[in-house]
Amino acid sequence: MRFTKVQGLGNDFVLVNGFEQELDLDRFPELAVKICDRHFGVGADGLVPLLPSRTADVNMRIYNSDGSEAEMCGNVIRCAAKYLFEHDLVKKKKIRVETLAGIRIPELIIENGQVTLVRVDMGEPRLERADIPMLGAPGRVVDEELEIDGTAYRITAVSMGNPHCIIFVPDVEAVSPSRLGPRFETHPAFPRKTNVEFVQVLNRSEVNMKVWERGAGITMACGTGACATGVASALNGYTGRLVTVHLSTGALLIEWAGDNHVYMTGPAEEVFSGVYPF
Repeated sequence: MRFTKVQGLGNDFVLVNGFEQELDLDRFPELAVKICDRHFGVGADGLVPLLPSRTADVNMRIYNSDGSEAEMCGNVIRCAAKYLFEHDLVKKKKIRVETLAGIRIPELIIENGQVTLVRVDMGEPRLERADIPMLGAPGRVVDEELEIDGTAYRITAVSMGNPHCIIFVPDVEAVSPSRLGPRFETHPAFPRKTNVEFVQVLNRSEVNMKVWERGAGITMACGTGACATGVASALNGYTGRLVTVHLSTGALLIEWAGDNHVYMTGPAEEVFSGVYPF
């Protein structure tokens, strides 16, 4: 099976071109665990087949490193769009991508014939509790108390097609995502588990973020998490609707625009290609 390793701010993936080779998707949950292993496999946060679509330019499936399937991922969709364009599979600056979270539309920013950045229409954030999904009374989850091991935390919940739990903290460097992340991810309040973002507000237009991803653990970056963080920061009055989200390896520009869509702009890079025994 031919593959291409890609990364967006260190959040790395193995892309598989399903336009030019036949793939057995039933095997992909098991394959994801093996291929994503950083000692015995290629090493990645996820395995992502790109397939023909009847409703869009491409159908993108996302298998986490634990074999579970994610609805959407902001970093890999930027990488996929750049890959599709540069490998002549879809020669459009705006590419319609079918995901389990719906159609998403990345737009390539090209300078001197090179793709330098990708701006993605990530759709509308879902804010009602049932849409996260999260158990409890109807309404939005904004600055709400959630207890973890006897300690009360203030959380905001946002869905970008996948669930996110955002916790604002005074100093993100003092937080241990490896200790707290799994406790939030598997909290009974989240029936489909949740991604977890720890966020420090720097000023009205900048925040720092660390992430624990559902099904993957600690990753260097999370695009949907950055989008959810931008929305949560605005909902809580900490920032405006245009915010730079700083991660350990770089930054994403997040805009919650007047049309209620969230737009994410950031880099994408192809690392190497190879063949994996299938």
